[in-house]
Amino acid sequence: MILFSSALELELNNVNIMNNLIIDAATDKIFLSVIIDKNIYTCSHENSKSNFEKLIILITDFLNKNKTSINEIDKIYVNRGPGSFAGIRNSLSTVKGLFLTQKIDYYCFSFLDFDKSTNIKYEDVPILCDKFKIKKNLIKPLYLS
Repeated sequence: MILFSSALELELNNVNIMNNLIIDAATDKIFLSVIIDKNIYTCSHENSKSNFEKLIILITDFLNKNKTSINEIDKIYVNRGPGSFAGIRNSLSTVKGLFLTQKIDYYCFSFLDFDKSTNIKYEDVPILCDKFKIKKNLIKPLYLS
């Protein structure tokens, strides 16, 4: 018998595993996470103007460090807010550029989308986006004024 710590973990074990990149620049940190064949790697950077200007470099370096590349990513999940206007704008622009050049589908999520879900981990985002039917390749940012 196999025991799982959560229903999401059980779901994760029953779905086709894809290589997913998760980007969250809506808070005081730029958070990157990549899920590769059930392995989860994460890093964070200061949410600053200099890092916004090199966001694609941070993403590329992060992927290379974890022995993958943007060409191996199947889906991208990006936090659309609410949060930092500059962080959200830059992460959405980067993801849109990757969609146009690499044809990688993206999903813009907000933690507010995941109705009454608590203790959400970034690795849960792909399953929650499926569960709550977050639309593919649609940008609807939520900025804080």
